[in-house]
Amino acid sequence: MTRSAGILLPIFSLHNDQAIGTMGQEAMDWVDFLADAGMTYWQVLPFGPTGFSNSPYQPLSSFAGNPYLIDLHALVKEGYLEESDLKPLKQAETDTIDYGLLYKVKLPILKKAAEKLAVIQPEDYFTFLKEEAGWLKDYAVFMAIKDAEDGRPWQKWPEALRHHDSQEVQELIAELGSDIVLYERIQYFFDRQMKKLHAYARARGIQIIGDLPFYLGEDSIDIWSRPEQFDLDANNEVTYVAGMPGQKWGNPLFNWDRMRQDDYEWWCRRAYHQFRWCDVLRLDHYRGLMEYYAIARDSKDCIGEFHQGPGNAVLQAFERRYGWHQMIVEDLGELSDDFKKMVRQSGFPGMRILEYAFDPNDPGSYYMPFQYDVRNAVVYTGTHDNNTLKGWITAEPERAKRACEYLCTDMKDLDLAVMACGWASTCDLAIVQAQDILRLGEEARMNEPGAASRQWVWRMKKGAYTKKMAEVLSEKMKLYCRYNWNVKEKTESED
Repeated sequence: MTRSAGILLPIFSLHNDQAIGTMGQEAMDWVDFLADAGMTYWQVLPFGPTGFSNSPYQPLSSFAGNPYLIDLHALVKEGYLEESDLKPLKQAETDTIDYGLLYKVKLPILKKAAEKLAVIQPEDYFTFLKEEAGWLKDYAVFMAIKDAEDGRPWQKWPEALRHHDSQEVQELIAELGSDIVLYERIQYFFDRQMKKLHAYARARGIQIIGDLPFYLGEDSIDIWSRPEQFDLDANNEVTYVAGMPGQKWGNPLFNWDRMRQDDYEWWCRRAYHQFRWCDVLRLDHYRGLMEYYAIARDSKDCIGEFHQGPGNAVLQAFERRYGWHQMIVEDLGELSDDFKKMVRQSGFPGMRILEYAFDPNDPGSYYMPFQYDVRNAVVYTGTHDNNTLKGWITAEPERAKRACEYLCTDMKDLDLAVMACGWASTCDLAIVQAQDILRLGEEARMNEPGAASRQWVWRMKKGAYTKKMAEVLSEKMKLYCRYNWNVKEKTESED
């Protein structure tokens, strides 16, 4: 990476009239803002479909895209829908994302559009089916059965349906054929729109940073269809789940011994799949490759034990299979010397979080700006799991007070000073949250791990970012030598 900057903003947080941000015009407008602001990167959250928790880090599939991100206006223009079909969603417009509403209202609209595909017959649809055969049919079958089972997790389906290769599943495939086809077509819509957005970003000189969740949710198509890749018992049931000391996440663990036998083929394919939609890939919970924490599923507490992971052998297998691709490793948490060595050996940049700095009880913290002794790193104001800067200042007054002293500023402008600190750092890449450039408080926090509500629902207000804001950021990028000189002007065909 060269010296550059970017902004973290989930696609679903963009403003529009569809109750959730999409890959449509609002996403392209955001790309234009990034280009005008001198940015190089747009970091997004994982692309996969979400389940009961709505978390992008508990995806239902390693390969499918989130159908809620599909732009319905584009489907109207292409003849798959009528403008009147969007009326129920427009009438339900909310300030935050209501996932229950999307399930009840948007999914039926997408299925209606999918039915029209048989009439329009786009030329590239059958090519898509052929190229994605390795995962698409299983995904569509799973979702169709899930609908037939009233949305219940697959572990609560009838015994015979819990086994992907059972005769009962094969018989149900014939019965649910039309529903299966609809889910295949919806994925076609997603793939085509995300590729169009990706191409638009590249044409403007903007690169997209994707995100690969380390684990999957238990109610995942991958665990149902590829149980050999996971640490399950003889009945394909989970006995141990992921977590960390004091935290029980509940995700099924990988069967690394089995994966090693085919040089981690499935894991590598899962990661490579994301690069069709992005230029750089962030690897979530990278530490899990060194060691992972296993907790008995039925345990009432969060006590488990660490087990050795495969280390960088997985990334080496990926490079042998697909060649070198730019990644960012999420190296947060306990930073042992062995783990730091593993990060260096990977060759990929790790992460520095400014909100973790300025601890009065740890003046020499690893996250203090003077500790950034390598250029090959990404500095963040905060990640999706952190507060906004304004919220952090209020919630952690002692850190904020020390930050004011360190950065020679006052509380009123501390958020601006922290962003400037990141841009001024030696790290090759500096990322700020969109909420921070908008100077929003805790109400705009994306996720608070362990909290029961207000997760993954924040949306931008209409007109939140402006041309003037882009001009100010552009000058900042020049000041800190992070300006994107490869930004390309819009052409008439892009308007």
